[in-house]
Amino acid sequence: MKQFVSYGYENQFHVHPSVKVLFRDAGHILGSANVSLEIKENNKTIRLSFTGDIGRPNRPILRDPVPMPAADYIICESTYGDKEHQSAPNELNTLRDIIHHVCVEKRGKLIIPAFSVGRTQELIYMMDQLSNAGELPSIPVYVDSPLAVNATDIFAAHPECFDEETFKYLMYDSNPFGFNNLNYVREIRQSKRLNSYKNASVIISASGMANAGRVKHHLFNNIENPKNGVLIVGYCTPNSPGGILRAGGKEVNLFGQTKQVNAEVFVMDSFSAHGDRKEMTAFLSNQKSVAKKIFLVHGEIERQTSFKGYLQDNGFIHTEIDIPRLGDEVEING
Repeated sequence: MKQFVSYGYENQFHVHPSVKVLFRDAGHILGSANVSLEIKENNKTIRLSFTGDIGRPNRPILRDPVPMPAADYIICESTYGDKEHQSAPNELNTLRDIIHHVCVEKRGKLIIPAFSVGRTQELIYMMDQLSNAGELPSIPVYVDSPLAVNATDIFAAHPECFDEETFKYLMYDSNPFGFNNLNYVREIRQSKRLNSYKNASVIISASGMANAGRVKHHLFNNIENPKNGVLIVGYCTPNSPGGILRAGGKEVNLFGQTKQVNAEVFVMDSFSAHGDRKEMTAFLSNQKSVAKKIFLVHGEIERQTSFKGYLQDNGFIHTEIDIPRLGDEVEING
């Protein structure tokens, strides 16, 4: 860790006499950045940029993603290159209705696999809003992930990274990550105790794809009970337990055992921290007349192919769009 040096956004710096770097806020998770390089070689300057994960505008807590400066070559993510997310205005009501249905009407547990950084904090923040509005049922909510607990502490310590809406909310509620009945679980003993807890509750636990971490234990112990529910709040690889659940699978393998999926499964893609195809295209819009080539990465081939066509249909007619394969090498000469 002693070897790390931190640089803020919008502060161009040299990593080599011929290479300058600029970070801009990617709006994806706390501290995320896109990266823009200016490389001088053979009396030429090449501008190479990497989007990293492109965040979403108008999302809770974090500021909107900031477009990169004009670039000659761009490496671009494509996670949701073939789809558009559910609109945000229904999000809070949908979450409220799912919690009410599972935990009040059915008196069951709602298990939410969620990534520890970003997704978990959004869920807590939205439940905090529901609690302040008197719309969150009086049931315990558990955040069962040591990393998520630590990450939430870091979020709370950095309000300077919040967007304007969250700043205004802080004037009303100084702790957007804490409300009555919210419990942060660190110890493994506490986590195991939740498996035998029979009362209605919400359990948020990592990992988001349910392929590792404590959430696998919660699914193992609760997936076969029809009173319970599972809420998937983002992308999952198709063969992961989360991917099987969101695709409507009737059984799932956990710890070497086949479990019947009797719990109700809900999907809310609006929670995704990745921009959809419209949002990614809007983020790239300032590059239409300047970018020579865009390399699409970080996405399934079907989504990359769809996003390539979508970009071409939406103004990127003079930009070559390439989908590199694993192991491909590209030489850039200017």
